[in-house]
Amino acid sequence: MARSLNLEEDSFLKQYEDQEVMAARFNYYPTCPRPDSVLGVKAHSDGSAITFLLQDKEVEGLQMFKDDQWHRVPIIPHAFVVNAGDQMQIMSNGIFKSPVHRVVTNTETERMSIAVFCIPDSEKEIKPADGLIDETRPRLYKTVKDYVSLYFEYYQQGKRTIEAAII
Repeated sequence: MARSLNLEEDSFLKQYEDQEVMAARFNYYPTCPRPDSVLGVKAHSDGSAITFLLQDKEVEGLQMFKDDQWHRVPIIPHAFVVNAGDQMQIMSNGIFKSPVHRVVTNTETERMSIAVFCIPDSEKEIKPADGLIDETRPRLYKTVKDYVSLYFEYYQQGKRTIEAAII
C-alpha cells in the first residue's frame, strides 16, 4: 500500500514497530423473521489499520455505504474482503478510505463470517505519513494513540471515531 503511494515500503509498518495486535472475531447471525427492523451489525467503519473478512460462502449480508446508498457486497467463494480501517485512513492522510459498512440479517438462512483486525499497539502513536503531506495536500489528521479505546467509546454512541481525528 505504501509503495502504491510512492512511499518507502515500510512507511506504514514503521508506525507498528513490530507491536501489532491481531484480533479475530467469529460472527454468527441467526435467521431473523424481521430483517427489515434488525441489523446484524449497525453501520460503522473499522478502527483497525486493515481488516480481513471471510464471508459466509452462501449467504450475503455485508453492505457498504457509498453515494448515499447501501450496496451489497457480493460473495466471492474462498476470497477475503479487505478493508482499510480508520487507522490506515489516518496514516495515508485520507487517501485510503475506511468504508462505512453494516451487516443485515436474513429471514431464511443463518450466516457466519470471520473477521481479522490488524491493529497497531495501543501505545503507538499513529499519524499521517510525512511523505503524504505538502503544500498541495495539508495534514488532515491529528496524531492519535490508543485509537481502539476511543473507537469503542464512539461506536457505542453511534458516531464515527475518525471524525475525532480530523484537524
